[in-house]
Amino acid sequence: MLRLSVSEIIQKINSEEVFDAVAEDYSFTLKIDKYQPFICAAVHDGHQFRKSLWSNCIHTEYERWYEEDPCTKQMVQSQPIVLAGCDSRFEYDLNRPPESAVFDTAWGKKLWQKPLSEKEINQSLSKHANFYKVVYALVSKLEKMHSKAIVYDMHSYNWKRWDREVPTWNLGTTNIDNDRFGDIVSSWSTKLGAIKLPHDLPQTSLINDTFQGNGYFLKFITQNFKNTLVLATEISKIYCDELTGVIYPEVVKTVEEQLKELIPLQTEEFLQQI
Repeated sequence: MLRLSVSEIIQKINSEEVFDAVAEDYSFTLKIDKYQPFICAAVHDGHQFRKSLWSNCIHTEYERWYEEDPCTKQMVQSQPIVLAGCDSRFEYDLNRPPESAVFDTAWGKKLWQKPLSEKEINQSLSKHANFYKVVYALVSKLEKMHSKAIVYDMHSYNWKRWDREVPTWNLGTTNIDNDRFGDIVSSWSTKLGAIKLPHDLPQTSLINDTFQGNGYFLKFITQNFKNTLVLATEISKIYCDELTGVIYPEVVKTVEEQLKELIPLQTEEFLQQI
């Protein structure tokens, strides 16, 4: 793996080079094995939290982990293009616009002992901006090469906080062109619903049930690229014990192995239909 500046990463993308890199500030990773017309992204996978924020943060490490999306990068790591955040969303949230990416409160609880300095806020927002420079360059390149592309925007959610039955998988579609892409969404939901999980874990897939696809990552790509579909794909945290922080690696591996087959199949269907 290389350690590269944002400009170096973009230069490699523009030159259509294959590479595996971490940003020079260690805020995100990007692996490109081949310039296929699809991206797998895990923007909330990160857990890093810079040390200058530790003493000022009221939330515990567990509380931060609980709201992050652990293992979502691992679930797609075998795909040819994988983009993932390394930093915790409590430092800055890549799935929110810049004006709200740095939290004052998080999930109903005050986040900081005292307000962040302008320097700390700007440091976080600089990372946010650099990430989206790379997103723009990458999607631009794929659309130029293939005329269209699809992005699998991987997330997870805490199913135990709901007081009703919720799906194993949820697709959020309110901010995409459903007249154009509705059949692809339905097909992806069906494929996810057919995944076999160990230990007789429940396996259901619904559209716009728990989340509706309102994230900034989806909106940014959708607003800037008319021929790229973003599938906001949420798995409930049945792959871990969200109350203790224990990960079930055999479940994570099962999801990865089945997505390894399903994502290319769904991409081919997208290319043929759109």
